Amino acid sequence: MRKRLRRARRRLRTAGVDYFRGGAADWPVLCALALLVPLMIVLNIWIPDWAPPTALVLPILAGALLLRPGSLVVLYALAALGLSAESVIHTGQRVASENPEAYVYGVTPGAAGVGGLLLAQFRARVGVPWWGGSTMLFDLRERLRVQSRVPALPAGWHADMALRPAGGQSFSGDFVVAARTGPGQRLLEVVLADVSGKGMDAGSRALLLSGAFGGLVGSLPAHDFLPAANGYLLRQSWEEGFATAVHLVLDLDTGEYELLSAGHLPGMQRLAGAGRWEVKEAEGPLLGIYDGAKFDGVRGRLNRGDVLMLCTDGMVEAPGRDLAEGMDRLMGEADRLVPGGAPGSGAGAAAALIETVARDINDDRAVLLLWRD
Repeated sequence: MRKRLRRARRRLRTAGVDYFRGGAADWPVLCALALLVPLMIVLNIWIPDWAPPTALVLPILAGALLLRPGSLVVLYALAALGLSAESVIHTGQRVASENPEAYVYGVTPGAAGVGGLLLAQFRARVGVPWWGGSTMLFDLRERLRVQSRVPALPAGWHADMALRPAGGQSFSGDFVVAARTGPGQRLLEVVLADVSGKGMDAGSRALLLSGAFGGLVGSLPAHDFLPAANGYLLRQSWEEGFATAVHLVLDLDTGEYELLSAGHLPGMQRLAGAGRWEVKEAEGPLLGIYDGAKFDGVRGRLNRGDVLMLCTDGMVEAPGRDLAEGMDRLMGEADRLVPGGAPGSGAGAAAALIETVARDINDDRAVLLLWRD
């Protein structure tokens, strides 16, 4: 029996929830909050207009934010005793059924206590303080944004990228990884990926994959990147472990490029000389479906005035509309917003495309534009 209790205790500690004790770090905070309880009672007796019985909500909420569940239960017990003492002092009755006000005094602190305990349990499972969780998420979001920026390009080259998570959330299943690689950093490698799911549901997997993809880009030959990414997803054994991705390798000296795709939408190139768009579709299965997948690329060249556009399915998919129709609409709108040729033309065009073409805010949307003048 003792061995089972020890094993259960170790499991709880591993999960970040220690219900058997609050931890030494909690004692100073617990003592300070415990002293507030009798202080609230005294204030309620002498100046009830300034310190009503429901003022016990203050130490309860403070404890929910600062204490572990074990210490919080101790504080709640003290608060319950203090609330009972207030009721007895004010009414002179010990039977709550004879004192309707006792119910009013207890409902608000009781509801706050239940909510606070649930909050403390969640915090303990995560294993970070209440102020640290938001800071950590903010830091992760900013790191993802920094990693998604296209590095500085040589004169004559321009890039514009925009990403909008589903529902206006902070995290998205779409992400971009870009880096200058090769001898003299003459190559630009860009990976635009779309993880299964959307918004916060796919955000955690997108964060993990963006870090992994960022480590692979430039560390492997171009044709080895997607097979390595596919193997990485298979090793995760996620229930929704698939993703689509397009890998662009662009020579910034000559303008020649190669697109490799893993079940992703084709690239679209606007030919300045012909004044039309050309679809660049590479062959390859989704990432994370089966081992040994092969990815065949398609080659092209960006001449002066040409524009290359990459996007995720949120830009072209819509209920009742064919995918090809959505791509035609996107290319037509891009003709208006991205006139090639002039230095700096098209700045902000990616965000404008999302606002005008992809109005469905219930899906992640990302678009990347590269052009040469």
